[in-house]
Amino acid sequence: MSTRSLTSSEIPRQLFFNSPEQRTALARQKFFEEGERPSGLVSEPVIQSWMRCYRAHHQPDKPVAFDEVSHSRVHAVLNRSRQLLQAADHELSSMETALAGIGCRVLLTDGQGVIVHSSAHPLSAPQRLLQVASRVGINLAEGRVGTTAPGIAIHSGQACSVVGAEHFFDCLAEFRCAAAPIRDVQGEIAGVLDVTIATGRFDFDAASVVELCATAIENRLLQAQSQEHVVLQFQAHPSLLGTPLEALVGVTGNGQVAWLNRVARRLTGVDSAEVSSAHQLLGLDLPALLRLCRQASPQTLRLPNGLGVWVRGQLRAPDGADFRHAVSLPSTPVIAPPEATPTTPEPTAPAPEAPSALMAPPSAPSLDTHTRQLIENTLRDCGHNIAQAARQLGVSRGTLYRHLKRSASNTQATPPAD
Repeated sequence: MSTRSLTSSEIPRQLFFNSPEQRTALARQKFFEEGERPSGLVSEPVIQSWMRCYRAHHQPDKPVAFDEVSHSRVHAVLNRSRQLLQAADHELSSMETALAGIGCRVLLTDGQGVIVHSSAHPLSAPQRLLQVASRVGINLAEGRVGTTAPGIAIHSGQACSVVGAEHFFDCLAEFRCAAAPIRDVQGEIAGVLDVTIATGRFDFDAASVVELCATAIENRLLQAQSQEHVVLQFQAHPSLLGTPLEALVGVTGNGQVAWLNRVARRLTGVDSAEVSSAHQLLGLDLPALLRLCRQASPQTLRLPNGLGVWVRGQLRAPDGADFRHAVSLPSTPVIAPPEATPTTPEPTAPAPEAPSALMAPPSAPSLDTHTRQLIENTLRDCGHNIAQAARQLGVSRGTLYRHLKRSASNTQATPPAD
């Protein structure tokens, strides 16, 4: 029986790979040389990014130019990102300390991919390209540098990793990066946290570390942007409150849900677009929310979906002052205590109807009303001494002046009753 040798096209493709690099190399061959979709060889976000870069007529063998950044541009970028940088300050410092011995860069970009923070740890000579590419003011958006973890995070809104040759441009194939997005109260991408290394590889789960720290930054940013909102923190265990694993909800002065973080959406099973009021989301009307703000310790709450959680609330002014005391309502538990020994009840007036499941009672006063009443009462008791009233309320005089000015403008804007 005669035999013949197989041509290269007839040799079956290798089904198993000795390394991820081999799998990525085959993916690049299929995509860039054969025009096939390399499904299963690299992640779907990377494939989507390659396709966007290809449609933008990028060439993978072209060099990436990281131009010089002017001082005026750096100043403008930092000024626009001041609130984001303040929210990220603690996490950035902690990450840089933890990763100082790894030879990587901790980067923070704004919502457009422009670097607003880069760790200052010195890099070795082989990492010269990373040194150039990680300067404040450099744009890491996909349209500038092709496929990168920050670029994918901005497009997809999800945490991701891009390793080696998964980068679109050949010159960036030495990089390994992991990134996670940071959202604001509008639900938009406010920034991206990224860790990048130029030589070697991460010997730990960099994506999980970055995602956890990005969540902590996001939670702090959401609270900083929630001026005069009731911010509720809840979780199934009280020890998780104050950590990146806590659920957060912002509620406006009329009891409407302004935003939810990702943990809150998972615990409640809904999205912010699907709910209109805190009563619908949490089963609490506005007076109950205000009572929560007076509690020093977490309270128990049964969510409408049946999940029991621990919850606490805060009401903060724009300058960060805690207005917990500004709720002039009696402190009562959120969930009724166990029934006491039955006694003969005294005649009482008929109980009012339960509030609607979708809206707080229309007669419920707003946060502004409670705050204004407390300030007016405190000023009257202090003989209208602003400094003394501010000390008693535990806020700055500036905060008190702003509330008085706004209260006066609201009163003037209200038409007189007929």
